Amino acid sequence: MAAALGFWTKFKSYIWDSDAHLKSPEERTLIRKLDFGILIVACLGFFLKYLDQNNLANAYISGMKEDLSINGNEYTYMGTCYTIAYALMQVPSTMIVQKIRPSYYLAFCEIGWGVWTFAQAGAKNSQQMYVFRFMVGLFESAFFPVILYLMGSWYTKTELAKRAAIFHLTGSVGSAMAGYLQAAVYTNLDGHAGLAGWRWLYIICGCMTVPCGLLLYFVLPDLPSNSKVWYLSEEEKALALDRAIRNGKGQPTGKVDLALLKRTFSKWHWYWFVLGYILYGESCAATSYFGIWLKSENFSVSARNVIPSCGSLINIVCIFLWGFLSDLTGSRFTWVFVPLAYGLIPNGILAVWPASVKLKEFAFLTGGVQLMTAVFYTWANEVCKGDNEERALVVSSMNGFQYAVAAWLPIVIFPQVEAPTFRKGFPGTFGLVIAALIVIVIIKLFADRDERRERAALAGAADDEGTSTDKKNRPEDTKEKDSLELE
Repeated sequence: MAAALGFWTKFKSYIWDSDAHLKSPEERTLIRKLDFGILIVACLGFFLKYLDQNNLANAYISGMKEDLSINGNEYTYMGTCYTIAYALMQVPSTMIVQKIRPSYYLAFCEIGWGVWTFAQAGAKNSQQMYVFRFMVGLFESAFFPVILYLMGSWYTKTELAKRAAIFHLTGSVGSAMAGYLQAAVYTNLDGHAGLAGWRWLYIICGCMTVPCGLLLYFVLPDLPSNSKVWYLSEEEKALALDRAIRNGKGQPTGKVDLALLKRTFSKWHWYWFVLGYILYGESCAATSYFGIWLKSENFSVSARNVIPSCGSLINIVCIFLWGFLSDLTGSRFTWVFVPLAYGLIPNGILAVWPASVKLKEFAFLTGGVQLMTAVFYTWANEVCKGDNEERALVVSSMNGFQYAVAAWLPIVIFPQVEAPTFRKGFPGTFGLVIAALIVIVIIKLFADRDERRERAALAGAADDEGTSTDKKNRPEDTKEKDSLELE
């Protein structure tokens, strides 16, 4: 069969999806359409989310601080307002899409965050920015967990991690582009029509975000069990649903009730995945203060925006690499543990805070190498695949609770008055990396135990079925002998 396949299909089997050569032409066509309907629009939306999210830091170091007379920890509070709102709607959003089509809900949310992005261009003081950042966070909160939940519903084990990685790395592309965009806006539009460059940045981002929301409405395919999207035929929808069921993915019941909570909290999945992700997520916080450190070292406005973008480009390569290697090897644990273990190096450097500017710049630039978010979520999606609603709850809780902690932890360990050395913050992220590594090993032990139990149960069921079949196929005289012996 392999000899009859074209070069491109063979190439994908070795480089892309390892089972591409085993799929029918119809299934390969389905995957291409799903990549268009889920991956492309998800990446575009996530790119814009991070473009919007990073604009606060870019605006702050490009004139907003002076224009709005931001003092003390007011900048930190703006980030906190965003984070609180973002954390609040993570879990509710994945529950809402059990009742409302994801394409409707995500389109509404993205248009909403575009509107509030526009609003930031007109901010007059810190208090208004608190409100605007809160509303942006509220509307942005649904996008990440719902898209990951959708990907886990459609894609299989050989497909999911690398696509989740591509989705996640577009956040780093957005972070990188935010710096370049702000530098270009500051150079070309600062003062145009009487508006500062940082205000133009919010206007431009809003103009890009609202159309993407409309695109989600028309293109996102919802779930295999209820998709009505225009570009999938009825046969392809049936094939997608069959694929999901064959791969052990529990289908939606539409029930969000007390029974769901009992099922979820009676297992280890929620507790350890949420704890592990909180520790991992907070351990990644150090690189957020790169621009502030550059400003303290008297780098130019353009350099403050562009240099952190180089770190984002490094992140992009590593994020995809971890997802690709995870799908290629079939191991989730390895490509969660290894990248995070590297995080000990940059976080350790910043914790020590050496005199060398180059060494600190290296630490900030490579801190994102530890970003293996896509593989971590893929792992959670697969461990919880048998229960659709539990999977949605676990995936959204991971991100939601991490942001809930991020709402207050930076105020405690990264107070702006301690910039740029942050003598509590950088040692704190170093300790969080160590704690996260320990929890990841515990998750691996639990997951392996469950796999052994599942294999034993399947083997026992097969033995029982074989014994039953043997008895049915035995000659009548043997069955009569057995009956006499029992008597």
